[in-house]
Amino acid sequence: MPVPLVAVTPAPLDATALVAALSEGGSRDGAVISFLGLVRNHNLGRAVRFLEYEAYEPLAVRALEQIVQEVCDIWADTRLALHHRTGRLDIGEASIVIVAASPHRGDAFAACRYAIERVKQMVPVWKREHFEGGDVWLEGATVPADDAEARATARRIACG
Repeated sequence: MPVPLVAVTPAPLDATALVAALSEGGSRDGAVISFLGLVRNHNLGRAVRFLEYEAYEPLAVRALEQIVQEVCDIWADTRLALHHRTGRLDIGEASIVIVAASPHRGDAFAACRYAIERVKQMVPVWKREHFEGGDVWLEGATVPADDAEARATARRIACG
């Protein structure tokens, strides 16, 4: 069964499978870049024990698909895959995997950076951080998907 290029899933994420999915059909690309967002053991001076992610999957998938389209609109020869995890994640586990394939490394790096900035801005995924002494819901996406200023900010960050 082919690996979907966009997914929101409780299953552990597999960057190798996404790289392979984007690499199928030949080697037209000069660069394949992958980004893994990992659960770290600290945040805001607190020792983090684990995270929980929740999402409304249909809406989150639609937002990820929009990011893929935006990347294709900006970097026409670049292809993108995004998977976001939900549920309980322990320290060191991947919460997000982004893979960009492009004939040029600069476009692939920029596409990955743009994608993570847009995920943070607009994808309806909520994170609950469990730390020593308590837990807290951290603010999730707050920007409407069609906000042109937010897209410009993400592009400015991605392109340095």
